[in-house]
Amino acid sequence: MEKFIRERAKNAKNDILSGLTVALALVPEAVAFAFVAGVDPLVGLYAAFMIGLITSVFGGRPGMISGATGALAVVMVHLVASGNDMGAEGENLGLYYLFATVILMGIIQMLAGVFKLGKFVRLIPHPVMMGFVNGLAIVIFRSQLDMFKENINGEKIWIQGTDLWLMIGLVALTMGIMWGLPKLYKKLPEALIAILVVSAIVIIGNLEVATVGSFIRSGGGEGLKGGLPQFQTEIFSKVPLNLETLKFIGPYALILAAIGLIESLMTLNLVDELTETRGHSNRECMAQGGANIITGLFGGMGGCAMIGQSIINIKSGGRTRLSGIIAAVTLLMFILFASNLIEKVPIAALVGVMFMVVIGTFAWSSFRILNKIPLSDAFVLFTVSALTVIFDLAIAVFAGVIISALVFSWENAKKIRARKRMREDGTKVYEIWGPLFFGSISAFNEKFDVNSDPQNVEIDFVESRISDHSALEAVFNLVNKYEAAGKTIKLKHLSKDCKEMLYKASPKFHEVIVEDVDDPRYYLAANPEKFTKSIHEYEVLK
Repeated sequence: MEKFIRERAKNAKNDILSGLTVALALVPEAVAFAFVAGVDPLVGLYAAFMIGLITSVFGGRPGMISGATGALAVVMVHLVASGNDMGAEGENLGLYYLFATVILMGIIQMLAGVFKLGKFVRLIPHPVMMGFVNGLAIVIFRSQLDMFKENINGEKIWIQGTDLWLMIGLVALTMGIMWGLPKLYKKLPEALIAILVVSAIVIIGNLEVATVGSFIRSGGGEGLKGGLPQFQTEIFSKVPLNLETLKFIGPYALILAAIGLIESLMTLNLVDELTETRGHSNRECMAQGGANIITGLFGGMGGCAMIGQSIINIKSGGRTRLSGIIAAVTLLMFILFASNLIEKVPIAALVGVMFMVVIGTFAWSSFRILNKIPLSDAFVLFTVSALTVIFDLAIAVFAGVIISALVFSWENAKKIRARKRMREDGTKVYEIWGPLFFGSISAFNEKFDVNSDPQNVEIDFVESRISDHSALEAVFNLVNKYEAAGKTIKLKHLSKDCKEMLYKASPKFHEVIVEDVDDPRYYLAANPEKFTKSIHEYEVLK
């Protein structure tokens, strides 16, 4: 216990400082995503606070930051607009449909945790992961370019002249501090120092630049000032609990739950790689779901893990749950007590921090390995990156996994082999090599010549497996063809699970499968642990 406390206390300073840095970076992101979804900035800020706090305390990945995200906001905008159309003008009914959807989204995510679906993230191939981080880096970069625009009569126009060069200069200064400070003194949080230095220059120099406050007001918001989140009792009076409501919000909830879990679990994997530790995916599903239920009930827009802020936290030294808790609580303090100070932080400083996140997020090694990896993997990497930018993360990951699975199936389908030999008694033996599954069925069937084969045929599966229903049907049809031709066929060296599957499928296999086998290769393949134990016992006796 002492060691546990000592290790956490040792990193407490880094966790606290990185938490403060993340809190500053969360403000414009949460506000921007609230604008994207078409809701008040406080709805985004409350979501960032509640989801960040709950997942930090109960989540499966210490050091990972969660909050309102753009991937979810782009789906929510259609939900909010459609909900508003269902009510009277000014009723703001879409906001309450959003809260109800977020609650249902959380329930779905908790069910994913209960049924331990988080483990399926292991099926995501590495090229998909690289494509994911590359695409997300590009998305983050593009989102920051909007900060170089100003809102004039409801239209966003690029800033020009002195304002543009001043913005570029402050962004460059922020990036320069973050790049150079660790080379001089590694124990200082470079992101937080860069934000404070650039903010001091702007305030002392009375420079006319965009700040957090002006950014909020340009989007129609009144400012950061707000109170504690309130329980939204109006959800139950304004949103009817009936089948029509479920039909409306159900598809949105499913999409949001899927996007949220995919982004959270992939961010978890990325943080695992950065910290060389292991998170708990199913626990993270439960925490994300519970957090979204709470945030929906208390007026937040929902959210999931944020890769940009998570990387800021990890790069700043945040490693334990304390960093996420500090970030969430500090964000609430900003809303309650320090809104005036935070509104003075220049947008350029936060853009500079995010640009450094983009540089750290992008997998630059993908350029070096493109000519060293299979063409199919390079195609998956590029496709996932492009789809992440064009559509969203969920579509990109699903497409990447499907393409990778198809390529894997195709490559393994070509590996099926059949070595043929004749025994002295005239029996023809087919020794099958390679996996027998839906993709290799055609090649498997081509190996046999039923009409020309002798009276007795034996198929040896010692180096093969019957993997699925398609393979089972292929073997069943082959047995029927030989029997219809009046010939005898035997199946040999099938593993225990393969035999059980065949016996369950048809009693006919009891007649053709050879149970009494005297071949050491078969016992090694069927029960390697027992074989290894026997060898060990033999060595001990020897």
